[in-house]
Amino acid sequence: MTARVRAPELKGRGWLNTGGKDLTLADLRGKIVLLDFWTFCCINCLHVLDELRPLEEKYGDALVVIGVHSPKFEHERDPEALAAAVERYGVHHPVVDDGDMHLWQQYAAKAWPTLAVVDPTGYLVASMAGEGHAEGLSRLIDELIAKHEADGTLHRGDGPYVPPAPADGLLRFPGKAIELPGGNLLVSDSARHSLVEIAPDAETLVRRFGTGERGHPFNEPQGLLLLPPAVASVAGYDVLVADTVAHQLRGLVLKTGEVTLVAGSGRPWRSTVDDHSHDALAADLSSPWDLAWFDNKVIIAMAGIHQLWWFDPIKRTVGVYAGTTVESLRDGPIPDVWMAQPSGLSVGGDRLWIADSETSALRWIADGSLHTAVGQGLFDFGHVDGPAAEALLQHPLGVAALPDGSVLVADTYNGAVRRYDLSSETVSTVDSGLAEPSDIVVTASGDVIVVESAAHRLTRLAPGVVKTVIGERHKTERPASPLAAGPVTLDVVFTPAPGQKLDTQFGPSTRLTVSAAPAELLLEGAGSTTDLSRKLVINPAVSEGVLQVVAQAATCDVDVENAACHLTRQDWGVPVVVTAEGPSRLPLILRGMDGS
Repeated sequence: MTARVRAPELKGRGWLNTGGKDLTLADLRGKIVLLDFWTFCCINCLHVLDELRPLEEKYGDALVVIGVHSPKFEHERDPEALAAAVERYGVHHPVVDDGDMHLWQQYAAKAWPTLAVVDPTGYLVASMAGEGHAEGLSRLIDELIAKHEADGTLHRGDGPYVPPAPADGLLRFPGKAIELPGGNLLVSDSARHSLVEIAPDAETLVRRFGTGERGHPFNEPQGLLLLPPAVASVAGYDVLVADTVAHQLRGLVLKTGEVTLVAGSGRPWRSTVDDHSHDALAADLSSPWDLAWFDNKVIIAMAGIHQLWWFDPIKRTVGVYAGTTVESLRDGPIPDVWMAQPSGLSVGGDRLWIADSETSALRWIADGSLHTAVGQGLFDFGHVDGPAAEALLQHPLGVAALPDGSVLVADTYNGAVRRYDLSSETVSTVDSGLAEPSDIVVTASGDVIVVESAAHRLTRLAPGVVKTVIGERHKTERPASPLAAGPVTLDVVFTPAPGQKLDTQFGPSTRLTVSAAPAELLLEGAGSTTDLSRKLVINPAVSEGVLQVVAQAATCDVDVENAACHLTRQDWGVPVVVTAEGPSRLPLILRGMDGS
């Protein structure tokens, strides 16, 4: 850019973590401000929250992080739901509620997550999309601190964050649950970074595993799996735990309470993994969210990269089971299928049922192929019962196969438990008015217990209640990008961070994958290349659609012994409208400087 750009003012529906105060850029003058555009359904946004924690600690007297919550799902527009999410995910900085997407438009965001950096004098100096920017942000912040300290425009001191009052109770945002031998329940108490064993009454504490502090030993755990006894005796532990934010799997010995690391390097996944087996402890995982025993192996819902992986607890190896990392909905033979943040697994007979949260879908695998029972795509959701082809869910996180072949779904953002009848291919509502149900347990005695996450409890459902809901249909409403029909240039803008260069030592340093929904939107330009610029040909006969763009860039440190390497990656779903007056260039910023 040839001119400096003033950062737009921070205006929203309300603020969290400020003690009730509305903040303005004037209040933040003298600080480096990092705006994090997020939505609480988005796994990549949750990754960025974790990436920002060390920066907040390191630069606490010079840097202020502001979360800008720009919602995707209808449920996320609810201020109470947002407040719950801020606590659930340990957000320790101010958050502005951008429920009407005003700031999203003012800062020209096109993807979750998007980051924008404002200097101490109020000017926008950088913007970037996706995750993997922590190292580059650290270098940029160092440069800004040096410059503005020299200029006298940096003012160190406490920021505007005001922590909320601590909460009590047995559970805090529980995630998943299983029944143990003897009838007790084991629950992942996610916000308290621990596991809780509860008596069959679903209320009485038996014991707790973990200190309750992040990382000791758990970090927002979710999925739990009781291993088959023969496997457990060889593996050396009884329960496998998806330690989600740690990007690891841990084993729990029920008798002693011993917890051991069994899979995951602790580094978040940043590159492709082939379909061969890999040493489990050396593998980079990405937000494992749920677990199931299927096809004589553990299946992992790898929510962070839109895949299913397998894990062999005896050989201690892992590999890809299904999915290509493209975030979308496409059925067919595995592994070459598309999923979107799979978050719940359950086995019924010869089928593995999947709650595919970002496509608001119920899906299943059998005989090596993935099928969709309910769900229409990334941007269509709601609460509608009836024929499965017309029914809608809203960001489901849990699923439970029933003995009769039907399936219960924890329809999280609708606050409901839904039932899919396999024989009639219809959907009904079993219960509603629940607070973000995230999992369902069917006990050996036939009881149905729901993990009512936002109510911090387990709830036993009344038997036999079924009702039909003709509710609302929703679409994610984001400003569409106008594009001209015919030839269009797609440019992904990427500038390496200070002190880094594109890493070509192992081949091309960049990769760009493009697809469209509907597929007919693109006459030319779909597929993968190593160039971040691509000629597309837009079909004049299609009036609107979504361009799905996945870009990544590998960089390494320059002039440093034992230089570190970094991977930046983002998946955009860009709504477009085809119009004669539209531009013939679509720029997307992976990492841009000076407001570019």
